Amino acid sequence: MTDLFSTRRVFVAVLAVGLLTMAARGVTDPDVWWHLRTGQLMLQTHRLFHTDPYSFTRFGKPWINHEWLSEILLFGLYRLGGFGGLIVGFAFIIAATFLLVFIRCAGRPYLAALMALWGAVASAPAWGVRPQMFSLLLGSVFLMLLDASAVRPSVLWWTPPLMLLWVNLHAGYPIGLAFLAIFLLGETLEALLFEGHWAQSTPRLKRLVIVLAASFALVPINPSGFQMYSYPFETLRSPAMHKFIQEWFSPDFHNPMYWPILFMLLALFAALAFSPRRPRLRDVLLLLVTVPAALRSIRHIPILVLVLVPVLSWLLEAWLQELGARRFLQVGQQKPTSRIVLINVIVLVAVATFALVRVRQVVRTQAETEAQHFPKGAVAFLSREHPPGPILNHYNFGGYFIWKLYPQYQVFSDGRADVYGDKFMEDFAATYYLGDNWRVPFKGWGIRTLFLPPDAPLITALAADPEWQQIYSDAEAVILTRRQ
Repeated sequence: MTDLFSTRRVFVAVLAVGLLTMAARGVTDPDVWWHLRTGQLMLQTHRLFHTDPYSFTRFGKPWINHEWLSEILLFGLYRLGGFGGLIVGFAFIIAATFLLVFIRCAGRPYLAALMALWGAVASAPAWGVRPQMFSLLLGSVFLMLLDASAVRPSVLWWTPPLMLLWVNLHAGYPIGLAFLAIFLLGETLEALLFEGHWAQSTPRLKRLVIVLAASFALVPINPSGFQMYSYPFETLRSPAMHKFIQEWFSPDFHNPMYWPILFMLLALFAALAFSPRRPRLRDVLLLLVTVPAALRSIRHIPILVLVLVPVLSWLLEAWLQELGARRFLQVGQQKPTSRIVLINVIVLVAVATFALVRVRQVVRTQAETEAQHFPKGAVAFLSREHPPGPILNHYNFGGYFIWKLYPQYQVFSDGRADVYGDKFMEDFAATYYLGDNWRVPFKGWGIRTLFLPPDAPLITALAADPEWQQIYSDAEAVILTRRQ
């Protein structure tokens, strides 16, 4: 019993509870709403979607719904536990992701825990109730399996079935293929460069080739078939998405939100300079791919963290040992006394109690969070007063619009940027910001009502236009309608 409450075990338990508490946050992602509606409709109708049902601008056009299985899981959690089910469920997914990072780190438990927490803080801006978290978890699982395969080669056979699951959960599956390919390339180069390694490495390299080929071959086993080979790369090449969607922007290091990842990169350079260890070639290749990707788009920072944190931990452990900090790294390994056990139990109970209170608070305040981040009052007004359509809504309002007002109204646009295409998004931006030909959508789509943020330039321009009248306004949205 005393071993169960040893300092090391309690420390790891506190880390897990702390990660879970950090990851529990209100539902604020603007896309979660159309994910919920799609999951609901798929469960009700027992069919998948291949064309757009939600908008009047793209109705019936092809839609590659690569997140179909995630949407069913999202709505299943919502139906079982409401928003609390979503918040707690995704908190577990995120916490599990970073516990795997902790397991992969050197210097367990103390140095590894500090590094895992650092990585969690660096990637936290991307967390939320969103299908991308499945890709983050599976990316962490793939790296865990690849690391473990050096000792237990048979664990690599888990990667193909996990790839089949991944490609039906989210289009981030190329991350897993990239990890497999980079590990294969790195270990092949090591086997070629170091004398005597080729014969020893041949069975492992053959296994990596087989699982990579099998994983690649399983990609078309999804509702969109072979289109899933090209779909993720079409998204990456979209100029409009990189221009208008914030998570595709490069990180702005003037913003303190991105300082943790900046300091982590600086720490990597310092560790490479001073640590007596050198990273393996495969780790260098992974960093050469993920560091530029994270500097290119905020969305890729969590993937970089999965790769960077264990490498940095491994380098720092050797550096600290060289500086004489070995005792710190090994503290808490002796058998605990009764007094230490009592203190550990008190600490664990206190942390668990705080976590429970914190998570309950997040769940209880979801209604306020929703009203703060989404046009809750304006949508209630639309549902009650039924102003004439078609309605031109803001891009970020579209998902909430679908959840609350479909099928009463069809949406002008929503977070499915791939469905609408680059030209559509450019045209909407021109209308929203009063660019050239900004009135074109009014004529082309017969717009009769506007549903936009109060600071929208289009709202400012039309507020004084006698052809339009304001029928609703609050801090989140303004509604204008065309006079008869």
